[in-house]
Amino acid sequence: MVDTISQNPVLIVGCGLSGLTVALEVAKYKKVKLLTKGDPTISATAWAQGGIVHLTKDEESIKTHVQDTITAGDGLVDHEVLEFIARSGYKATEWLINHGVVFSKDKKLNQLHLVLEGGHSVPRIAHAGDATGRAILDVLIKKALTHPNITILKNTFVVDLVENQHLTKLGHDNNIYGVYALNTISNEVSAIPASHVVLATGGIGKVYQYTSNPPTATGDGIALAWRSGCKVANLEFMQFHPTCLFHAGERSFLISEALRGAGATLEHKNGERFMTKYDSRKELAPRDVVARSIDFEMKKHGIEHVYLNAKLLKKDYIVEHFPTIHGKCKRLGIDITKDRIPVIPAAHYSCGGVLTRINGQTTIQNLYAIGETACTGLHGANRLASNSLLECVVTGLTASKSIVESKFNHNQRIRQYQVSKPFHGEDDAIEIFNSWNELRTIMSSYVGIVRSTGRLNKALKRIRLLNEEVRELSQKYHPNKDLLEVRNLVICAELITKSALKRKESRGLHFNKDHQTKLANALPTVIRSNSVI
Repeated sequence: MVDTISQNPVLIVGCGLSGLTVALEVAKYKKVKLLTKGDPTISATAWAQGGIVHLTKDEESIKTHVQDTITAGDGLVDHEVLEFIARSGYKATEWLINHGVVFSKDKKLNQLHLVLEGGHSVPRIAHAGDATGRAILDVLIKKALTHPNITILKNTFVVDLVENQHLTKLGHDNNIYGVYALNTISNEVSAIPASHVVLATGGIGKVYQYTSNPPTATGDGIALAWRSGCKVANLEFMQFHPTCLFHAGERSFLISEALRGAGATLEHKNGERFMTKYDSRKELAPRDVVARSIDFEMKKHGIEHVYLNAKLLKKDYIVEHFPTIHGKCKRLGIDITKDRIPVIPAAHYSCGGVLTRINGQTTIQNLYAIGETACTGLHGANRLASNSLLECVVTGLTASKSIVESKFNHNQRIRQYQVSKPFHGEDDAIEIFNSWNELRTIMSSYVGIVRSTGRLNKALKRIRLLNEEVRELSQKYHPNKDLLEVRNLVICAELITKSALKRKESRGLHFNKDHQTKLANALPTVIRSNSVI
């Protein structure tokens, strides 16, 4: 059924897997506008190498996935959400394949080639070589670009959500009426009305010095929702990927966990393996264990990185299954069939985000958050590898259904955006750069893999000063891309640090030297707007 009622479009902020899933489904019935602050081909999805959890309707497949996710989540997984996603999981790969995504096949068995990743008890990761995210994104973006009901607005950065106070005639309901968006080319801000707004902006990795995330990961969706009064949850659980390439010419290239799943080992310069000291699962322990182990070894020995050794794997196997990693490293002078790969942990994935229902709905009726922007409770205290793409598709399909069935629309007129004075000279630009640089230094030094209460309090004090400085800049000047990103990152940094201080234990990805034991009852960390620590 095609919606013939004249209405405002559904606005989706972000062009990764979760946003595209919603766009393609909702566009069957409603007009959709996809907003991306840069090139739609740049997102965390595009950088995802490993793959997506492949589930069937078989009870054993569901049961083992549920157990592995609970184990990784360390007592904080929402069981109702997990059960729903596990039982709906078969739809994810099915939906992607039906849209034309081609996954690697096991030629002998004539079925999907499934690989093992850390924390999984059986091989269940469907992949497209070692560039799964790129394979998915290329197909879905092409579909979106040619869809008659979808308009993609590039170089469009959302400044703020439109609330009651932004209307020419004030209402009394708790809704969002659209967005104010900056065209980063013309530098003009305009209002874009919407019946529903979906925040699918990805994660917050750029708040740290070292991250596997693309440059777009500046916490935009979380900050937008927070400023509009939404709750956030579990932001202390930042997953650090154990193995990012350590190289002067490339600071954000991920070395897929699937390489360790295939048999690659972690070593010191002298060839000594060290994971045996920390976990019986060795290199295939959950990511938090592996990342903390590497961090400890680096600090213990005063070294900048460790090595990942894939030399024992057959060359043909590496070239066939890891062509992206093999090619990238070779261009940088590292032949992974002969040389060990220097690696370091880096900020990778936020298990927390805007608190939502399983359908992505926030505490605001027509505002949705999905993908890494959201916290559904699936990941708990630590995300099981490759559950992220699974969550993107399943919750994307569920959110789409909710939006299509919603009757909400409005004919409100939105006030014109109040223009401030533009930036002048280099000093203003330098001030923004210095704020961002200081923020990343604070977060990496005090709110990283291993934390303490004293360090967290120091971080919060300094972040609040930065927040005030950036807020003054935001009120004084007309927005530009750099200023908006810093504003959003400072908000996210404060929320991460507040969340870490609220958790008086060590659990999953959060390790506090002053609270190393786990509490008997695991509870999510929920922060409401205007809450104070």
